[in-house]
Amino acid sequence: MAEPSAARPAKPLALTLGEPAGIGPDITIAAWLRRRELNLRAFYLLGDEALIARRAKALGADIRIAAVSPGEAEATFTEALPVVATGEHATAEPGKPDASSAPAALASIRQAVADVREGRAGAVVTNPIAKSVLYRAGFRHPGHTEYLAELAATDGHVPQPVMMLWSPQLAVVPVTIHVSLREALAQLTSELVVSTVRIVATELKSRFGITAPRIAVSGLNPHAGEDGSLGHEEQTIIAPALKALRNDGIEARGPLPADTMFHEAARQTYDCAVCMYHDQALIPIKTVAFDDAVNVTLGLPFIRTSPDHGTAFDIAGTGKANPASLIAALRLASRMAAENL
Repeated sequence: MAEPSAARPAKPLALTLGEPAGIGPDITIAAWLRRRELNLRAFYLLGDEALIARRAKALGADIRIAAVSPGEAEATFTEALPVVATGEHATAEPGKPDASSAPAALASIRQAVADVREGRAGAVVTNPIAKSVLYRAGFRHPGHTEYLAELAATDGHVPQPVMMLWSPQLAVVPVTIHVSLREALAQLTSELVVSTVRIVATELKSRFGITAPRIAVSGLNPHAGEDGSLGHEEQTIIAPALKALRNDGIEARGPLPADTMFHEAARQTYDCAVCMYHDQALIPIKTVAFDDAVNVTLGLPFIRTSPDHGTAFDIAGTGKANPASLIAALRLASRMAAENL
């Protein structure tokens, strides 16, 4: 999988708080502490200065925290972790979400999107949220991706969000996302396959700098249906979509048996694998690149990346959280922002 170039500087990155009781604060602190070693692009955290100070104390982390505006983040970043207030204070203790969790998490996401759309930030990087906590507070979206799409709406038009999981070894996209397998089968259409692959091809060019993207498209059924003996969706849904895509000049190959798409030699033949449902895409990348995979939302009018893991309530505040995926998300967002200038 080719990487986007990093030839030009980007604006500071807007990093969301995520679930305040989870490991988002932990890995944010850990990433900032490695800023010089890794030459990280400046980022600022949208959240609660007091919460970060409490978490740093719990972790025994010796850091300075500075309450700033987005415009001050670049100058502050070298010496202090820049925190931009959202107006919501989080009181949650590590591993124990409380009534402040949902308002704090959602305010941070909303402000990050506003900052990047209004030119104050170069990209949005989101820390993990706890959907169960948000649902109890009335959140009505299946996940982060769908909520960001609503925030990106222009003149009532909500863009189609496409979830990519990216790593240097492999990039995957599920056509259907956060739905049950039964619902995924009901949602799958030729039109959805076509629109998804078009977005992938467009953004591999514009945001990853890949001139002629090679896209491998999986079948739905075992052995890609085996000529109809194990299912007809390859013939009735996927093959017509691929024909339309190739007529558009997009190099889309398939439908391919999913069980032979992800070994090392196969991965060298494409830039992104498009799969029909969530686990078909996410199992291979979490096997190949568990610690450094990055969640990238394509199809939005701004760049968004995120660590490819959850809130890990059981280790929040213990110092055991691995910041590798957040660091990868910050670095990829910086590269994409530079490519997109």
